[in-house]
Amino acid sequence: MLWLYILIGVVGIAVGLILGFLIARRYMMNYLKKNPPINEQMLRVMMNQMGQHPSTKKINQMMKAINNQMK
Repeated sequence: MLWLYILIGVVGIAVGLILGFLIARRYMMNYLKKNPPINEQMLRVMMNQMGQHPSTKKINQMMKAINNQMK
């Protein structure tokens, strides 16, 4: 009878870990989609700090590449 309680406990912990991971992953994906970590202004400042003078076309290309990589 003791082994049954142990088995139920182990299965419960495993299911809880899996559900917790999936819920946290979904939450973070939605959060990053709504609040992207890099925006155009930040990209422009980074390029200026590296000594480059970015054009609007170059900024748009880099933002598109970043967004495609996040998918």
